[in-house]
Amino acid sequence: MKKVLVISDNEGLLNRFRQLLEKKDLRSRGIDFEFAFSYFHREMLEKFKGANWIKPINVKEDWKDLIVEYNMVFSLHCKQLFPNELVSQIKCINIHPGLNPFNRGWFPQVFSIINGLPLGATVHEIDTELDHGPIICQKEVEIESWDTSLTAYEKVLDAEMELLDQYLELILEENYSTFLVKEGNLNLKKDFDELCELNLDEKDSFQNHINKLRALTHGEYSNAYFYDKNGKKVYVTVQLKREES
Repeated sequence: MKKVLVISDNEGLLNRFRQLLEKKDLRSRGIDFEFAFSYFHREMLEKFKGANWIKPINVKEDWKDLIVEYNMVFSLHCKQLFPNELVSQIKCINIHPGLNPFNRGWFPQVFSIINGLPLGATVHEIDTELDHGPIICQKEVEIESWDTSLTAYEKVLDAEMELLDQYLELILEENYSTFLVKEGNLNLKKDFDELCELNLDEKDSFQNHINKLRALTHGEYSNAYFYDKNGKKVYVTVQLKREES
């Protein structure tokens, strides 16, 4: 039996992936999947406390156990950087919500809305750099003028599932080819945090202001903000609605 570990910090995406596995019935073909999430994910720690089908894991500390127990590891929006000791000894695959090499790192859809670089989904082998390594497959999605961070992200999730549906068996069999791209650009958490504080005196085109606000609008999340005269944060979102044809 081939054992595969899937580490995910996105419960919704993990549920969709498990549904895909049920449809494909890979266990009957000798492939057994186990599931984990990052040890620091508080919500999942609380929700899945005592669960027997999923567990918290620290890849930097547990890599020795992983290379003994598993034949392959998937990062399905896992927020941990895999150590070289792990990726150099077993095949590790990343499902990344961005179109490498553009806007690697944190929240690709946010930066794609702002800087106009392409957005999409990428499945690639993991190396020691963030969202980097030989690409197995990818799919671009279009950002419309009415998209926010959330709606663009939802398109990317759909693209990721399409790629997994098409390529999962080939990946598990290691029956695929890869290609490399130029280095591109990388955005870190601090880059996102800097975007969130709005400078009310900033002068720019209205288009760029709208792009920044919609890039920071993600459902119920409080991202963009400014400080009022009392030093309190005031959070800002934007609602966009396209005219019906």
